[in-house]
Amino acid sequence: MNYKHHILPAVALIGLMISATATAQETPTPAAEATPKVEVRLASEIPWQKLNPARGDASPQAGTIWGDQTKDGESGFLVKFVDGFSSPPHIHNITYRGIVLAGGLHNDDPKAEPMWMKVGSYWTQPAGEVHITSSRGAGIGYVEIQSGPYLVKPETEAFDNGERPINIDSTNIVWLDASNTTWIEGKTNADAAKNAQMTFMWGSPEGDQVNGTMLKLPAGFSGKLNTESSSFKVIVIDGQTKLHLDDGKDVRTLTAGGYFGTEGKASNHVTTKDGCTVYVRTKGKYSVVPK
Repeated sequence: MNYKHHILPAVALIGLMISATATAQETPTPAAEATPKVEVRLASEIPWQKLNPARGDASPQAGTIWGDQTKDGESGFLVKFVDGFSSPPHIHNITYRGIVLAGGLHNDDPKAEPMWMKVGSYWTQPAGEVHITSSRGAGIGYVEIQSGPYLVKPETEAFDNGERPINIDSTNIVWLDASNTTWIEGKTNADAAKNAQMTFMWGSPEGDQVNGTMLKLPAGFSGKLNTESSSFKVIVIDGQTKLHLDDGKDVRTLTAGGYFGTEGKASNHVTTKDGCTVYVRTKGKYSVVPK
């Protein structure tokens, strides 16, 4: 009997088995997709300090939400005013953006007639321009800067940086829904009150550029804010929303001034009972996906 014909196929089979085993051992098992870290800060957890320590007890209070407005870099913080507060004419070393969260705020040229901006109104204050800030009622504003520190300086140091201020009352905001923007998925509901709405405030959504939008979520809303941004930050402006973490096992209730933020790919599940308005600061685009 010629054993040669039987031995060679057997050897070849063993070789294939060894090769397959080695390949299986060399191929790494795909790692489970990491759960994105979500930074959450409730309004009750915000630390407060004097915005302008030089004014002592007359200074408004500042509550840091993210970053640190007293240092170099980007940051977002709340400013709290007592009823009747009015600042002397002054300037800031950097440009800032503001949104009204409570009371009525006036921010304009020292000689301008008061224009009391209501909750949801927003404004920009260019660096170097002389202005005053006043409050009717216990006013609270969210302030955001792109570089720091945030300083208050006398009007004698005024300069023109080429920018011009913007004051937008909440009644003048143009809101877009799913029929107007691709950032909101799904179809427009026949009942307009049930549609999520968005307004573009500043910046550019192109590439990875920073931009700001406000998002109005209707009563009974349930959906996700999907993002792949390296910096995605959400601050509650008005109303209340619930943020569902860990597949709904951990639910955080966020009221005005509350915040959450993510870095990288994330799908943030939020719900509302009576409706909510949030401000979203992001690099690039995000999407609203109602359930």
